[in-house]
Amino acid sequence: MANASPDLDNAEAQRQLNNNNRPISSGFWETECTSSKLFECSRIKALADERDAVQKKTFTKWVNSHLARVSCRISDLYNDLRDGYMLTRLLEVLSGELLPRPTRGRMRIHCLENVDKALQFLKEQRVHLENVGSHDIVDGNHRLTLGLIWTIILRFQIQVIKIETEDNRETRSAKDALLLWCQMKTAGYPEVNIQNFTTCWRDGLAFNALIHRHRPDLIEFHKLTRSNATHNLQQAFNIAEQHLGLTKLLDPEDVNTENPDEKSIITYVVSYYHYFSKMKALIVEGKRVGKVLDNCIEAEKIINRYEALASDLLDWIEKTIAVISNQKFANSLTGVQQQLQAFTTYCTIEKPIKFQEKGNLEVLLFTIQSKLRANNQKPYVPHEGKLISDINKAWERLEKAEHERGVALRKELIRQEKLELLAQRFDHKTTMRQAWLNENQRLVSQDNFGYDLPAVEAAMKKHEAIEADIASYEERIGVVVELAAEMESEGYYDIRRISARKENILGQWSLLKELVAGRRTRLEKNLSLQKTFQDMVYMIDWMEDTQVLESRRK
Repeated sequence: MANASPDLDNAEAQRQLNNNNRPISSGFWETECTSSKLFECSRIKALADERDAVQKKTFTKWVNSHLARVSCRISDLYNDLRDGYMLTRLLEVLSGELLPRPTRGRMRIHCLENVDKALQFLKEQRVHLENVGSHDIVDGNHRLTLGLIWTIILRFQIQVIKIETEDNRETRSAKDALLLWCQMKTAGYPEVNIQNFTTCWRDGLAFNALIHRHRPDLIEFHKLTRSNATHNLQQAFNIAEQHLGLTKLLDPEDVNTENPDEKSIITYVVSYYHYFSKMKALIVEGKRVGKVLDNCIEAEKIINRYEALASDLLDWIEKTIAVISNQKFANSLTGVQQQLQAFTTYCTIEKPIKFQEKGNLEVLLFTIQSKLRANNQKPYVPHEGKLISDINKAWERLEKAEHERGVALRKELIRQEKLELLAQRFDHKTTMRQAWLNENQRLVSQDNFGYDLPAVEAAMKKHEAIEADIASYEERIGVVVELAAEMESEGYYDIRRISARKENILGQWSLLKELVAGRRTRLEKNLSLQKTFQDMVYMIDWMEDTQVLESRRK
């Protein structure tokens, strides 16, 4: 919208020029532009606030409709999700999975940790969270909280929608699929032409048409008129709530407005889709089971199929438990990352297929028993070890081993990452120590002491300063040794290279100390020699002075 403002200003200026056919002074122009911008910004903000208010109300009701299954409820969408508890419960209800248990406590750090667990679960579900962090939810950021709930609705309510057209067999998904479903279900209804999820629903006819298509006994559609939008909307919402059990997420005034909120309408319409799709699926499933039950000859084939599938599934479970129970990991960061990737692939691709097979076995066993019961035959009892309860127990052992594997892998990954950081730190420090050792070895290898006593004495002081510097550096050499020892104790995979570099540093350090000691010895000898020379000079001068005195006496 920010980009649209200059265009609107230019259009307004052009309109004024065309209408007035006279030049506009600069002061008038600036006043008109400022007023236009202020009006546009005010209008945009008012529309945004109105949209957010509708979304908040709709999303709050939607959240409560699902939390009701676990006897929970929220009052304020922005405040009640801040501690992460309700958000966790909502995701558990929608996904059917157990999330990590929320941390007890009401401090900010506890809230951040709980919300972060929920967001991490969404990321594991391959949900893209753009610019949403745990601190945003804990701080009650309105826009980002609404965005998070909408993302959850997309993932667990809308993303699963897939409609296959009859003409080109094209498969659509998400919003387009929901729109196509609405168009297909309302085709042929007068004055109902759904092209979007905003203005096309304002008169309430579309909602009533959807209900009438599936439950014509609930609505007298021919009596409805477009002019009575509020009545149409109220009737559809009440019938959906009372007869279909669909929570009234919207009120008539939310829809019968100039700019209905698209996300709120989609959230409500998708509840119609799931209800009617489930109703249709139950009807289709009933027909399919009834058709199977009519053919008694297939009973033995189904039993054999159950036995084979149960054996295959149990074999797969046992083999998988044996594999993932192995706590022997690769001794490198890359190796552990590959193992974690393989484990993730198993959890997201291989295991869901087997889980579906397990569900299919339950359905298959139910079909067998229904078929036999319909034909007054003795109920089928699977062989020992192939009961559904046996399969469920084996699956529980699999999930326990899977959990232990995941925990162990992540711990090992953290350990390997720590070792890699230690290795990088070790390499950095050894590089600096090597450069320092080379420079100081070069320095102490030079015997430029000078040729007189003052020069040698100055060289001795400089040497003592070098010795002090080297002595203070011994602690830094010790840090390298400590790092190498820590990596060795942790079993770092490239410890041979680390040990070699450490030994090289220690060897260079010993050589430096030897060079320093040798240089001091040479300096001391040179100093002693210079002092002797000085004494000799003093003696010679004394002797010459004595000779001069003796010659004068004679």
